[in-house]
Amino acid sequence: MILYVVRHAWAGDRDEGQWPDDLLRPLTDDGKKRFNKLLKRLTDVRFAPAMIATSPLVRCVQTAEIIAKRFPSRPSIVQLDALAPGSNLESLVQWTAEANHDEIAWVGHDPDVRHLVARLIGGDSASIRIRKGAVAAIRFEEEMAIGKGELQWLATAKLLGV
Repeated sequence: MILYVVRHAWAGDRDEGQWPDDLLRPLTDDGKKRFNKLLKRLTDVRFAPAMIATSPLVRCVQTAEIIAKRFPSRPSIVQLDALAPGSNLESLVQWTAEANHDEIAWVGHDPDVRHLVARLIGGDSASIRIRKGAVAAIRFEEEMAIGKGELQWLATAKLLGV
């Protein structure tokens, strides 16, 4: 199984005047365009989730929608509170096992995504920098379990020239 861990694309800056409820802060137009370019480059490495789980916050939902629109199969999107800030890895692993797909994407927030990736590949104390819009691919040879994943690649906008 392949799990893609995605940090949401570029959103507007925190601004209590414009976004008094940070849960509603959206992606910027430039952030949407840039993330689309990044995804276009990832088609070469077969980035193709069959299902997408996302934090319920607007910027993550929008990121998940951009991913889903890239594929003719239109993978389904499920909002999970377990991906909201302060994510719950155990719940996510259980949900993913029950979803029963070969390729699934999680869309979440920093610093959570960096900790999720580190724990999934076995490094509770590992420091993995995951920039906005970045995608990490983790392979599980057998069933998905914390600490049993192998990082296949980590793609950032800068690395891909976006």
